[in-house]
Amino acid sequence: MDILLSLPFLSYFFSTSLTSWSTSLNLVFFYMTWSTLVLSHSPLKIEILGITALRLIFWLAPSLLFLAFDTLVPSLAKDIKYNGASALPPRDAKSLSRLLALALFNLALETAVEAGFSLSLATLTKSPVFRTSTTLPLPWQIIKHLAILFTARELLTYTIHRYLLHGHPLPTTTRGTHTSSNTPSRTLTSLHTNHAHARAGSPPFSLQLKTDHPLPYLLHHFLPVYLPALALHYSTPSHNLHLLTYLLFIALTTLEETLSHSGYTIIPGIVMGGMVRRTAVHYAAAGKRTKARSGAGAGNFGSWGVVDWVCGTSLGGDVMGDLREEAEKHRVRERGEKKAGEVGGGGGGGGGGVEGWRGKRRGKGSGRG
Repeated sequence: MDILLSLPFLSYFFSTSLTSWSTSLNLVFFYMTWSTLVLSHSPLKIEILGITALRLIFWLAPSLLFLAFDTLVPSLAKDIKYNGASALPPRDAKSLSRLLALALFNLALETAVEAGFSLSLATLTKSPVFRTSTTLPLPWQIIKHLAILFTARELLTYTIHRYLLHGHPLPTTTRGTHTSSNTPSRTLTSLHTNHAHARAGSPPFSLQLKTDHPLPYLLHHFLPVYLPALALHYSTPSHNLHLLTYLLFIALTTLEETLSHSGYTIIPGIVMGGMVRRTAVHYAAAGKRTKARSGAGAGNFGSWGVVDWVCGTSLGGDVMGDLREEAEKHRVRERGEKKAGEVGGGGGGGGGGVEGWRGKRRGKGSGRG
């Protein structure tokens, strides 16, 4: 428990003050806490307990909060959900207990699998899986590594989700040579459909993020996060993917998935709001079992929607449409502000806006007499 409470980024995230001097003080405290953590615990222990704490904070806690809101105040919740009342979670204790048990099992399994891989790699290479030192990564290095990790995750998520979990034939597959129904791909599709899309045609809720069958869950949510991190770390000569960068990546992806599976129409932001809508549309389309099993009728396989846009599998609007809509909003706002400035500031050489107009009227009146 002491290591969970001493994670430095937690104290930084939950800081109550954001003034310049307090930010500097927080950075100093962050560095001191991280150094103490590195010097007093093994890298594997920091990694495993760190990702566990982040998933508890950024997935389990908000998921239970959203679940309580949806079940205790359904009349209000349905008004801010995609598809209204059909998007509400089940309210009977037996169904909810079963879903929560499966979600917690997948969380424990995900953690155990990562611990096993990391321990094996550390034993094999005689070094920690991720660089764990008191030296903090530079901001530019963090941004660069996060960009690489998110790009690789998007590509892996799309490929696994579309071709393995929804049974779409690979692009090289020709007509008449499709895989048979007893292939591993069809088995994964069936498992994914019967668990993740058990509520046919209904948008998800955040707890449902981890209520897939364990095998499809690991392929869909664990592999696209852990594998790019390993590849980036071992592909660089100095093995310079810092553990802090990896933990930040875990925090961001966990929070992103939690919000995108919430089903709420009020999630703010051009990126996050579009992701919530596309996730809801994916569940509504792929939940129709006959279509999901045949590999048709489903879309929105990626996390960010970029690969879906490139491959033409976007449903219910694509990411580029979101960007255009947001740009149009800004143009409308800018034009409104410009017009207001012209009226209030005397634009167009009229001399004083409203006051100038009034002055002209007075001048015309005095000229008559």
